[in-house]
Amino acid sequence: MTAAAPPPEKASLGDWLAVAAGTLGCLMALMDVSIVNASLPVIQGEIGATPSEGTWVGTAYLVAEIVVIPLTAWLERLLGLRRLLVGGALLFTLFSVLCGLATSLTMIILGRIGQGLCGAVLIPTAMTLVAKRLPPAQQPGGLAMVAASALMGPAIGPVFGGWLTENLSWHFAFFVNVPICAAQVAMLVFAMKPTSGDLGELAGADWFGIAGMILGLGGATTLLEEGHREQWFESALIWKLAAVTVIGFALIAIGQLGARRPVLRLALLRNPRVSSPITMMVAVGLLLYSGLYVIPQFLAAIAGYNALQAGQITFIGGFVAIPSAGLFPLLVHRVDTRLLVAFGIVSSFAGCMLASRLTVLSAGEAFVLPQVLYGIGTTYCALPLQQVVLAAVTSEDTPDANGLIAVARNLGGSVGLAALASFQDQRFDVHSWQIHAGISANEPGVQEALMQSARNFGGGAEGLMAAYRAFDGQVAMQALVMTFNDMFLALAMVAVVVLPLVLMIRPLRPGTPMAAVH
Repeated sequence: MTAAAPPPEKASLGDWLAVAAGTLGCLMALMDVSIVNASLPVIQGEIGATPSEGTWVGTAYLVAEIVVIPLTAWLERLLGLRRLLVGGALLFTLFSVLCGLATSLTMIILGRIGQGLCGAVLIPTAMTLVAKRLPPAQQPGGLAMVAASALMGPAIGPVFGGWLTENLSWHFAFFVNVPICAAQVAMLVFAMKPTSGDLGELAGADWFGIAGMILGLGGATTLLEEGHREQWFESALIWKLAAVTVIGFALIAIGQLGARRPVLRLALLRNPRVSSPITMMVAVGLLLYSGLYVIPQFLAAIAGYNALQAGQITFIGGFVAIPSAGLFPLLVHRVDTRLLVAFGIVSSFAGCMLASRLTVLSAGEAFVLPQVLYGIGTTYCALPLQQVVLAAVTSEDTPDANGLIAVARNLGGSVGLAALASFQDQRFDVHSWQIHAGISANEPGVQEALMQSARNFGGGAEGLMAAYRAFDGQVAMQALVMTFNDMFLALAMVAVVVLPLVLMIRPLRPGTPMAAVH
């Protein structure tokens, strides 16, 4: 076989345009992970969803991404790179429009699943374009563009979505993808020549693994999401979901044993230099995506913030992550990798602990320092762990290792959001009953407060009923604040649990080149 010609020493305008198109697609896909976070309370109100049901708007996207990201290289061989990118961008926009037109929770979840499936293609292919279209001397510039989009996307998503929600409508948080996609497709068609695929790849696909990931991850996430509402294993639905989950994981195992190229190379986890950081990456994904979800919910429910105000607070963590990531290449060869990861975990822990002291009077100012610590912490957890994993495998296994990193991060996020929704329902019920149990209706102080409230509402039977409703509202508000404090404490405990795994990390050797990750 004739070796492929090396890229020219200097990339052409078309090469840079192709890289720019890939970067724009990566930005769009990652921005849509968080673009609804600040707008979620508004969306929930319009489509009639509860806060715990609303987590599916984020969870559905992450679970769908998990399934497709490891398949990206196979899809490229099957369809050809240009066809894959153009098709992915067009379908992503189609599902974005579906989300924008949604009038029910089911409709928006289906749209988010479609967005996740297509967005998963747009993220890693940005790196592929850098590697294929730029010469080695210019690849750092291309990698910097992709890295900037990867950091900016989740950071600007809540602010952009909040601004669109307040000034236009939450629907435009999805419709905005239409002009972005049009620009990306135009650049791709102009800059890339058509490439042929190989339909023979269908015969060698790990169909057991693909089906297993859909059933296993989807079943596990739904089980965690619905468990509390369905009284766990007292419900026939939960038993069915548990069976689907077990069948899914069994199919993944069959794929590992029988497929020529499994969708996930779980055999890499036999190496403790890979398994330890991958386990920690699950926790990083849980901390990252849970924090992006919880803070806007508190600001909307307790502080009365609108979508834009909540997005501006959420943006702090992403904004801090950008210079932190810029410093990482300077620190990675001067500081032991284990110390960097430990610093990141401790910083995340401190941010969660500070955020667990909320009251009914807390507002955005209460989250500034926690967000700074959180942004620094998740950055210095994720980046070193990614580099440690890729340094522990051969160049041939790098794509599979990249897939494991992405799956671990999204798995932590999707399972974390589902578990957090169930935890929120359970703790709210507990705190509501505890507050009611601690108040005696026969106490003179309680009676006097109710009578005074009834008089403020006009007196009589109607005034008394209004006073009781106001009292219940105060109890619910206090119980909700206590619930949010418990949620941040639970996230802090996740950091504590994974901290000992730092000792099992093999630090990077001095001079180890930085690897490209997505």
